[in-house]
Amino acid sequence: MSSVFSKIVAGEIPCYKIYEDDKTLAFLDIAPETPGHTLVIPKVEVDKVYELSEEDYEALWQTVKKVAARMEEVLGTRTLMKVIGTDVPHAHVHLMPYDATWTHGRQVKMSEAEMQEMQEKLKF
Repeated sequence: MSSVFSKIVAGEIPCYKIYEDDKTLAFLDIAPETPGHTLVIPKVEVDKVYELSEEDYEALWQTVKKVAARMEEVLGTRTLMKVIGTDVPHAHVHLMPYDATWTHGRQVKMSEAEMQEMQEKLKF
C-alpha cells in the first residue's frame, strides 16, 4: 500500500513543493507547527530513515542541509529539525523555522494564500 507521501511523489496528491531532485522531495507540511514547516522525503518508500540505502540516506541528508540553509536565509531564523517516524510510514525529516512559542504537536492555521506565499518564498 502506498503512503500518502508516495502518492505525492507520484503526483496523485498535490503539494506545496519547495525542492525536488531525482531522489528527494521537499514540500510544506499541510498541518504546520510553525509557518514554513517543511517535510523532506526520499522518493523511495521506506518506513524508517535508517532503512534507506546508503545512497538514498545521503541524498536525503544533502537535501535536508540544502533546504534548511535556504529556510534560514529566506526567513531569517534558525531551523529546527526532527525525525519522529510514527506519523506516516515513509521516511521523512521535519524542518521548522524557530519560533520561541513552539510546542510539540501545535498546529498553525494557514490559508491557501499564505501557504502559496510561503512556497514562493522558499522554493528553489
